[in-house]
Amino acid sequence: MKLPSIVIGLIVLPVIGVLSAAPKRAESEPITVPLWLDGKAPNGDGTFDSENAVITVHRPAKPNGAAIVICPGGGYGGVVIGPEGHGIAKWLNEHGITGVVLRYRLPRGRASVPLLDVQQALRIVRARGPKEWGCDPSRLGVMGFSAGGHLASTAVTHFDEGDPQASSPVGRASSRPDFGILIYPVITMGAGTHGGSRRNLLGAAPPEDLVELYSNEKQVTQNTSPCYLAHAKDDGPVPPLNSRLFHEVLKSAGVESEYLELPTGGHGLNGYKGPMWEAWQKGVLTWMRRIKVLSGV
Repeated sequence: MKLPSIVIGLIVLPVIGVLSAAPKRAESEPITVPLWLDGKAPNGDGTFDSENAVITVHRPAKPNGAAIVICPGGGYGGVVIGPEGHGIAKWLNEHGITGVVLRYRLPRGRASVPLLDVQQALRIVRARGPKEWGCDPSRLGVMGFSAGGHLASTAVTHFDEGDPQASSPVGRASSRPDFGILIYPVITMGAGTHGGSRRNLLGAAPPEDLVELYSNEKQVTQNTSPCYLAHAKDDGPVPPLNSRLFHEVLKSAGVESEYLELPTGGHGLNGYKGPMWEAWQKGVLTWMRRIKVLSGV
């Protein structure tokens, strides 16, 4: 089964304020940008959705060029936009990284809808980020938590290089992230998945080819983006098997991957605080320096 046709030629104009060149103001207010033209959010089957998705760009006072599109979790039935979205963006800002929070559309069994949204978000940041938000298009990553981790792992395994014939810079931009950060992610749609995420994404009784397509451990190639993963051993809702499996497949394919398995913390790592939460944050910053996304040692 092939992925549905990706609509990549659309571009939207900013609707909030006038955006300047690279950010000059310290602690700028976040900027919210819709992904799709009104009434033209694609569903992947030739139809369109009146519901839109948006990104909120949090710009650091001193941007270093790195940027990350953040996919909050919520089991594909909601979006935990606070602690796994805007809170993460503010933490990234402390390290000079532009945080781009994606409020993606909920799939309701339309499996390609969240993927189309994250791909469009990556294209927008890659095309507009250099002039408007101080972003380096070669240091653009994706980060996700829980079901948002599944979406981020889908982004690093399902991408294209853009349409060179597209009329807009967004349509011509690649949707491949330069790196992925997956925190207690759902990865597989097979055994060991999170049942609610699978049902919301694929429907109650999905065909086997759709299950395989969105079981991202089965979609890894040598072109898959480098990834950092973190998961607690005692995560009940999303077993750490998900991260272990993806890490092992990445390494087998020759793709850079680091996996931090935490001794405790459960799903959500003790409510997004404490030593287990801080451990992955410290680890990912070290990893980003090692792969040359951030400078320093």
